[in-house]
Amino acid sequence: MRFALELAALVSIGIWSWVTPSAPLRYVAVVAVPVAVAALWGVFATPADASRSGGTVIATPGPLRLLLELAVFFGGATALYAAGSRTLGVLLAGVLVVYHLLSWDRVVWLLRH
Repeated sequence: MRFALELAALVSIGIWSWVTPSAPLRYVAVVAVPVAVAALWGVFATPADASRSGGTVIATPGPLRLLLELAVFFGGATALYAAGSRTLGVLLAGVLVVYHLLSWDRVVWLLRH
């Protein structure tokens, strides 16, 4: 489920990257923006995080990682909303709230590490 939500966030950011800039820039933005977000997502991680195989490139404190995750997930919902897909953006945000409530144990783990 988490992987599907990660992909949904990146696709949503890609959609926003396509509809926001003017025609010549959109071809660069639709690739560059989601790749940059995915790179940040993959590089900054909390060591021993079971949801990420435990490895990391740049060791990041858990609370900071949680903020990054919330920014990417809810940034995707916001991007979808801003791109004109308001219903899907709100739906994605609702699913994300439920997901984070159901994975509260991981949220607490991040806050403690």
